[in-house]
Amino acid sequence: MTTYRRWDGTQRLDAIEADELLAAMSDELLAGGDLEDAMARLGRWGLPGRMEGMQDLLERLRAAKRKRAERHGLAGIFDELREKLEEVKRLEREGLERRRSAEAPTPELGAAMERMAQERLAQLEALPDDIGRAIRELKDYEFVEPKAAEKYQELLKQLQEQVLGSYFKGMRDSLKDLSPEQIERTRQMLRDLNRALKERMEGGEPDFEAFQRQYPELAGNAKDWDDLLRQLAAGMAAMRSLWNSMSSDMRDQLEQLLGAAFQDPALAQAMNELAETLGQVMPMDDYAHDLTGDEPLSLAEALGLMDEMNQLSDMEQTVESARDQGDLAGLDAERMGRLAGPAARQALEELQRMKRLLEDAGLIRKDGERYELTPRGIRKIGQRSLEEIFSTLKRDAFGTHRAKTRGRGGDPTDEVKTYEFGDQFLLDLPGTVRNAVIRDGAKTPVQLRPADFDVYRTELITQSATAILVDVSRSMLFRGCFLAAKKVTLALDALIRSTYPKDDLFIIGFSAAAVQLKPTDLPRLTWNEYVYGTNMQHAFSTARGLLSRSRGKNKQIIMITDGEPTAHFEPGNPVPRFSYPPTRRTFEETLKEVVRCTREQITINTFMLARGHYLVDFVNQMSKVNNGRAFYVEPEKLGEYVLVDYVSHKKRRVA
Repeated sequence: MTTYRRWDGTQRLDAIEADELLAAMSDELLAGGDLEDAMARLGRWGLPGRMEGMQDLLERLRAAKRKRAERHGLAGIFDELREKLEEVKRLEREGLERRRSAEAPTPELGAAMERMAQERLAQLEALPDDIGRAIRELKDYEFVEPKAAEKYQELLKQLQEQVLGSYFKGMRDSLKDLSPEQIERTRQMLRDLNRALKERMEGGEPDFEAFQRQYPELAGNAKDWDDLLRQLAAGMAAMRSLWNSMSSDMRDQLEQLLGAAFQDPALAQAMNELAETLGQVMPMDDYAHDLTGDEPLSLAEALGLMDEMNQLSDMEQTVESARDQGDLAGLDAERMGRLAGPAARQALEELQRMKRLLEDAGLIRKDGERYELTPRGIRKIGQRSLEEIFSTLKRDAFGTHRAKTRGRGGDPTDEVKTYEFGDQFLLDLPGTVRNAVIRDGAKTPVQLRPADFDVYRTELITQSATAILVDVSRSMLFRGCFLAAKKVTLALDALIRSTYPKDDLFIIGFSAAAVQLKPTDLPRLTWNEYVYGTNMQHAFSTARGLLSRSRGKNKQIIMITDGEPTAHFEPGNPVPRFSYPPTRRTFEETLKEVVRCTREQITINTFMLARGHYLVDFVNQMSKVNNGRAFYVEPEKLGEYVLVDYVSHKKRRVA
């Protein structure tokens, strides 16, 4: 089912396609690379200008953290609380001054009021500059002014809401205007939660749904115990990160503030026990964030910032340690966008769906625990190799498989002829009617006779059979020729499949011995590391046997090699004989097979990727015997030579 969502400016109209992803990996796969490794590398570095990789995503996460750190600072974290404390002290002083200046009923009462006012004012003046200690010492202060006492209680409630709201994000709304009853409920909830967590640690299964029903303000949006634990751990980690990011003086003040916020010993004890249990159940990273900006934060804002930066750090760790994009499955794209921006979200979504995109397009499939290329994927690589080779040629560099001879079964041309028995009945209707009118004049009905019929001539359709011999010996890799040979073989296969489907193509890999290959084998084909030898004799023999099965009358061998024959089979001996420098015997046995190919009218065209003395000497002898052609080409030009030669020199027979 297709789903739609509102355009928000981040969606791309030219979304990355599966073919682009496969194309980016094709050279590595043709060079013998593992599909899993190639996908991991693509996921790590992305496609420049098209898809960001994990390294780009990592930098976006770091930039998001850096932006926050350079904007905010902790210097004014207690300023809001300090202002409210000063408001409490001002209201109390004003209340005391009013009572001092008020006319007392008796001199004795007036003197008592004066002494009390002086004592209270002295207590206020003696409060420490440390905001935490000052708020805590006011706990034992006996307020005279009711408004000041009310403001002090509001200050304590704000502290409690900020700290508890950081620990328990889902409870922020329920923690506003805390009453004694709400404090008691919170205390009981913490005890029940701590008891349930300890039960889990001991292997029990506490009832999560029952806990969720009893305390929906805490566990209402959690899926299970693990989800609730992650939320709680994140809240407590924010406080720990704030603590780690502060100077020692600020830590002292925060400690005193927390002591003032949780003056209820039972509540403080429940908080400490829960923190200890959480630390055992779910160890948390100790992050410290260096904030260098000058934009002030309140305590609540600082805790929220720490939570965001911790989440970014967790995402950064996940991306940094990921081997491939599959390890990013646990990251939430929506949260990524909220914290690091829409571009980061888009990068994550594309990375997360990369394998699925390739799989849905039928280019890869799961084989057990690993992915492999499908036949469709291999054909796509061949088509890309073909396009890559042809893109280097001018449009008119070669023809399109034409022949001067006319024949049957091909596409119609613009030329017409009088119909003869056996011709395809591709009627030129206007010309046929015109012939009848010229013969009998302009009258109706027009009478057609056999001599009036004109038909279009057709191109001649012929069949070719080609065996391409790919040298897979050690030297091909060392000289950088192996990848070029594989690419041109896949490209030739793609060309024949798409343009000349009636032609036959046989692929043979050879080193010490020759073996027939399928196109699907090519991406996984690797050079022979442990077997020495270039056995052209066996390669020609194998090709000759395969070409004999083909109905195509035009038969050719295309051999791609960088070395001379150094191995051959002796009659009756199943083990090839290897020798370097090559022996006269190897040359003679290989040339015997060339003679057999020549007798069967098989042309051998050789593409040399090196100019060694032995190779040039052997190819010259082979060309004299077979009348085939020999080319010396650089590896990067191999595709042009092979494909253009195939298209330009393919012979046709009369149908």
